[in-house]
Amino acid sequence: MITLTLLHPSQSTPVQSWTFGPESVIRIGRSKDNDIIIFSSVVSRNHVELWNNGTEWEIINFGANGTYVDNEPIAQRQVVDGMIFRMGSSGPKIQILLDKGDPDAVIKKQVENGSPDANTEQVFKESETYLTSRRVKSIDEDS
Repeated sequence: MITLTLLHPSQSTPVQSWTFGPESVIRIGRSKDNDIIIFSSVVSRNHVELWNNGTEWEIINFGANGTYVDNEPIAQRQVVDGMIFRMGSSGPKIQILLDKGDPDAVIKKQVENGSPDANTEQVFKESETYLTSRRVKSIDEDS
């Protein structure tokens, strides 16, 4: 299982989470045929893909504005639990959680580290900056 959590742009608190099972590819971008759709001017139609090769996940950039991990642009990288990537140099941030699927992990980590932003009452259920959705596959698409 893999959980992707959109983080609030300024406070890094969870805004929305999506959990996926054993899919081999998860697509993220502005296009309506992506698994996660994020409407932002810096997000490409087909911005990022996460590939599951059976033993590990990889993140692959397809976005014109780049994908960044630790403020460094990436082309392709192995995913590690808790990794945060940004679409574009100033775009939305998404945290990747492997197996556990705990969307509150960001808040818990901030509390453990004594972060001043770590107020669980400030968890946003709706982003003020990004509109998101998840494409629902029809039964015919599974075959």
